Amino acid sequence: MIILPSVYFGSLEYWAALVQGGDEVVIDLGENYVKRSERNRTEIMTAGGVMQLSVQLRHANRPRQPMRSMKIDYSKRWQHQHLVAIESAYRSSPYYDYYGERFMRLFDQEWIYLTDLNMATLEEVCSILKIAKPRISTDYIVATENDIDLRDKHRPTTLVTEPYIQVFSDRLPFAPNLSIFDLIMCEGPEALAILKRAKRG
Repeated sequence: MIILPSVYFGSLEYWAALVQGGDEVVIDLGENYVKRSERNRTEIMTAGGVMQLSVQLRHANRPRQPMRSMKIDYSKRWQHQHLVAIESAYRSSPYYDYYGERFMRLFDQEWIYLTDLNMATLEEVCSILKIAKPRISTDYIVATENDIDLRDKHRPTTLVTEPYIQVFSDRLPFAPNLSIFDLIMCEGPEALAILKRAKRG
């Protein structure tokens, strides 16, 4: 079994594990929230380099909070910041006109819980990649020695995708393991094949 957390868009490593794992993948909604992780963060490539986008949360510093109880904080206009950053970074990408609006509409509503937003991004990416949505567990999953547990944010990256042409590749070096958003905007239909070819680093 491959155990994944609920994430905001998710990195290429995350999606490579999901794609390659097939029926063995399960997303754990029963875990506790982990600060400074993919659960509420994603990274994109901008003209100035890699930028981290974070969903603002209420009471994020409280210890041992169930992931499903994490509420989104809209007082800091993070949605507007994400929209501006994404549009500025990817409006000239090859596939922005094809997929950009599908992602942008996720910011049109105010999601109450982080997991609701994360599940919406999961469903949209699965739809674009034309793959089935993985199993979801609302109970905490206790990993065994035979499982691949990708919930620990401190573990090293295990799946590495091949380099592809990023938006600012004419002036910036390739940045690995960005948000799935980056791969889809740059490679479009080829994104799924690249994820399937990812290898353990």
